[in-house]
Amino acid sequence: MDKFNTGLPELPGFGAANKALTEGWQRALSGLSGMALAPEAVLAAQKQYLLDATELWNRLAAGPDAKIEPPKADRRFAGEAWAENPAAALSAQLYALNARTMLSLADAVQGDEKTRERVRFAVQQFIDATAPSNVLALNPEALRKAVDTQGQSLAAGVQHLLHDLRQGHLSQTDESVFEVGRNLATTPGTVVFENAVCQLIEYAPTTEKVRKTPLLIVPPCINKYYILDLQPENSFVRHAVAAGHRVFLVSWVNADESLAETTWDDYVEQGVIGSIEAVRSISKQSQINTLGFCVGGTLLTTGLAVYAARGEKPCKSMTLLTSFLDFSDTGILDLFVDEQAVALREMTIGKRGLLKGRELAATFSFLRPNELVWNYVVGNYLKGETPPAFDLLYWNSDSTNLPGPMYCWYLRNTYLENNLKKPGKAVVCGERVDLGKLDMPVFLYASREDHIVPWESAYESVNLLPGPKTFVLGASGHIAGVVNPPAKKKRSHWTNAHLVPSAQDWLAEATEEPGSWWPGWLDWLDAQAGALVAAPAQAGNSRYPALEPAPGRYARVRHPN
Repeated sequence: MDKFNTGLPELPGFGAANKALTEGWQRALSGLSGMALAPEAVLAAQKQYLLDATELWNRLAAGPDAKIEPPKADRRFAGEAWAENPAAALSAQLYALNARTMLSLADAVQGDEKTRERVRFAVQQFIDATAPSNVLALNPEALRKAVDTQGQSLAAGVQHLLHDLRQGHLSQTDESVFEVGRNLATTPGTVVFENAVCQLIEYAPTTEKVRKTPLLIVPPCINKYYILDLQPENSFVRHAVAAGHRVFLVSWVNADESLAETTWDDYVEQGVIGSIEAVRSISKQSQINTLGFCVGGTLLTTGLAVYAARGEKPCKSMTLLTSFLDFSDTGILDLFVDEQAVALREMTIGKRGLLKGRELAATFSFLRPNELVWNYVVGNYLKGETPPAFDLLYWNSDSTNLPGPMYCWYLRNTYLENNLKKPGKAVVCGERVDLGKLDMPVFLYASREDHIVPWESAYESVNLLPGPKTFVLGASGHIAGVVNPPAKKKRSHWTNAHLVPSAQDWLAEATEEPGSWWPGWLDWLDAQAGALVAAPAQAGNSRYPALEPAPGRYARVRHPN
């Protein structure tokens, strides 16, 4: 491996910038030489590299009429400017050649599967970062725009860069367009309960009658709750209210230093259990319907397991959207978790501290760097473009801090040790958690292209929860699969009433149905929600009075970076 050489030709007029990029590739390749690589795989990669490089060089040497096309399948190089500029087309082809070789070598690394996946992830990050499209001198589209605008695009790009440096994160949308409470999170409601970790919103009915059993929604505590209440046309909350359900929702705090010692137990006891007690009191119902989304589903299920350990059953039904209960396979996120990493977190913020929301946001963005990072680097800075207004990406930038002790408990007991699935292993609020005691009807939803909660892992809840279960698989990813209003008539979903142990076996027998999964869920929820009764005239009650209009103070807080 030490003798592996890229063999990149010195090309007339190719420029110092590309030479530097080529040298960077060579350094990265030599960095792999210190690893244990399968010799036959290295030889195969070297042979293929030399064949492809020779073919490219022969095409270049064919004469002035020779034409090299950029790799059109890669949308970063699909613009006309790349095809019309021979040097740029060659740069893109060399980049693609080196990328293929790097990934081949990453696949040749010998070791355990986690190490191999980490190497491949790191190599892919390097590949994505060093694309010639990310370099002004090598991007013919950006250069053409600079000429056409007489440098105005470059000036605008500098202004965008300075703006993003001041705000502390890369702009993925035009954030000036949106404001929480004005054109986001606008479903009418009232905050009726609050404590250190959350506020509870009761939404105003829009129908004369509502279902007797109310619905409590527990969203993730990473980012704000309004992913479920973006704008009227795509609001999950508004849709449930319009269907005649009495809806309550937890709005988690954006933690500051005053909450630096707050624990997972506090989030469960004060957030989940506190909110359930408030909804039961206000609705005068001993049992309520519940819904948890992502980590909100993990929190909700943990809280209900605490109730069960105390001999109580306040939940008539539970819906889990893209939620982990079994953390055996956490997909790409597993690359970031091992004993050493968790122990380091525990040493630094496990007793007191905050996990900054920006750190989590950056991690999630770099899981899909071309779509969520480099695409905007090119557009915002090299081309001087203002990204289009997109409500979901505004929400994505509105991250929340988490208390260090709470986060560290979650990290160790779920991603690292998978304790929630082990009866009696995890202790929460002084009670031993046993998911086998949760025998209420459950609706489980997963998204087929979810890279945060792989759908097969979400399906494992079928094997953990003993009560009646319905599982639905939606198209698209972690967020877009969930936020799929029926009126848009987009995507599809799969159903199969026969819940077998294997996720893939379930899918093999499933039926694909067009459109959103929301109507099917509402039909299921109607069956759990009882008869129609007169809608309440006002929010809250004497014990839980109206405090302020929705979305409430907690949803509006944006901490400085």
